[in-house]
Amino acid sequence: MIIILFQELKIEDKNILDPYFQLNYHENSHLNFTNLFMWRKPYHIEWCIEEDILFFIAEYNEEKFALQPLCTEDKFFMAIDKIRAYFAEQNLPLVFSGLEEMAVEKLKEYPAGEFEFEDNRDDYDYVYNSADLIKLAGRKFHSKKNHLNSFRKNYPEAKYLPINDDIITLCKITINGWYKKRLTLTPDDPFIKVERDAIIEVLNNFDQLKLKGGAIFLVNKVMAFTFGEALNTDTAVIHVEKADPDVNGAYTAINQAFVENEWADMAYINREEDMGLEGLRKAKESYRPVKMIKKFTAKFKG
Repeated sequence: MIIILFQELKIEDKNILDPYFQLNYHENSHLNFTNLFMWRKPYHIEWCIEEDILFFIAEYNEEKFALQPLCTEDKFFMAIDKIRAYFAEQNLPLVFSGLEEMAVEKLKEYPAGEFEFEDNRDDYDYVYNSADLIKLAGRKFHSKKNHLNSFRKNYPEAKYLPINDDIITLCKITINGWYKKRLTLTPDDPFIKVERDAIIEVLNNFDQLKLKGGAIFLVNKVMAFTFGEALNTDTAVIHVEKADPDVNGAYTAINQAFVENEWADMAYINREEDMGLEGLRKAKESYRPVKMIKKFTAKFKG
């Protein structure tokens, strides 16, 4: 009998789990504590450490799956053995979600059975050169530069400030207003409340999560805000970026200012996936990503 005792993910677990995220170079935006903490409730994310291997399981639409185990390379097959035995004891098929290409290549060599792999374009992370997002130079960023210049012309008193406790309070008040507007437009969208609650919870635990954040202000009003953190040694991941939909250029302004003020020392910026949303895909493609990070599902065939 294989005993893996999973437990709920809590803010107090960050210091325990962070060293495991740092064992390897990960480009997948999901493989960090903040991302999993944000979405732990809708995805029922749980964790366990066994023999210096960090395991995660999750559930969505009543389907349970595993995330990529985090460990040193020499323990990877042991990790697969253990999680496979756990799912077998639960009488469930073993399915991995959000695997990196590196993990897929290892699973192709798994000696105790075969996996079936599939990728989904909706899950690809968009990665950009930080210098491109800061400078917006050249013809390919001409429209973005125009949006930024227009914003600065229309709102000359707007200023960028790094997030602190006072600004967090204003961000929470502001985002509640924005989500109320969204609910009037799409009252049947269940994701609106889930996303709002996730963002509020991160803002409530901002210091413990050790994030960097920034906001665009005009007369003590938040026009836009964002937050992120280092994903690996040369890449920052932007977890959230929100702006007043009625302020033209606010998204462009917060995007440019946040990278310039907080992440100029990073080579790349990971702005996560588009979730298959047409408008979001168009917006993320318009910033000209230099690479896309694929994520895979893997089903154990036996």
